[in-house]
Amino acid sequence: MHSAPVLPDGSRLRWAELPGAEPTRVYLHGLGASSAPYYAEAVAHPALSGHRSLLIDMLGFGISDRPADATYTLEQHADVLAHALDQAAVGAADVVAHSAGGTVAITLAARHPRLVRRLVLVDAPLDPVHPLPTVKRPGSSGIGVYRTEEEFLDHGWAETLEFVGPEWAATMRQAGPAALYRTAVNLLRGTVPTTRERLAELTIPLTFLHPAADGRRYDADLLAAAGVAVTAIPDCGHNIMLDNVEGFAVAVATALRD
Repeated sequence: MHSAPVLPDGSRLRWAELPGAEPTRVYLHGLGASSAPYYAEAVAHPALSGHRSLLIDMLGFGISDRPADATYTLEQHADVLAHALDQAAVGAADVVAHSAGGTVAITLAARHPRLVRRLVLVDAPLDPVHPLPTVKRPGSSGIGVYRTEEEFLDHGWAETLEFVGPEWAATMRQAGPAALYRTAVNLLRGTVPTTRERLAELTIPLTFLHPAADGRRYDADLLAAAGVAVTAIPDCGHNIMLDNVEGFAVAVATALRD
């Protein structure tokens, strides 16, 4: 395990690292997840093995620290990630990012372009949700369906762990409850400029993986206009790297091929 201090209070990001050839590959998890459990099998696949790979946990999640006073905005997630990558001597990396991690990766590429040479988004949300959900129960769109953080901490945390089921809960329970809630709400609120606007301004090679079962994406033309190569992966749901390891590994290797 490796780590780097990323905040003035000494809070650290941590990651599992596999040695190998450059360029470095950075893998980012989604909301309530952790990179090693989600990516380990795929990174060991022959199509992806052999590169230096950082399976890094974002602030507040997995094996990284959970500072109580952090804002957990997309910008903060991206900035502390950049600080950790600098300390890990990562130059321009190939970044593979799932779900909410994809929004953080886009923000990272926009704010710290020297750190990202290619970007593979794995079924990542690109648009905010307005108005914010106010239903007093957990939901598949995220944790931020509770009206207030206090409500979530009081009873929503336990309800959410029960609602998401044993597989997702296995990594979600490692997160700081406040970090989970604030990240979810910031994800739903979005940023200015928006994640989609930031994506359209990037000039690096971009790939978007999504489940073939979802059919043609509603925004396929917008993504194509932004220079994003869209690839449908068969036999999977949202967690593509877990559901179809072979399909995911081959698609990522193709996207990152020189």
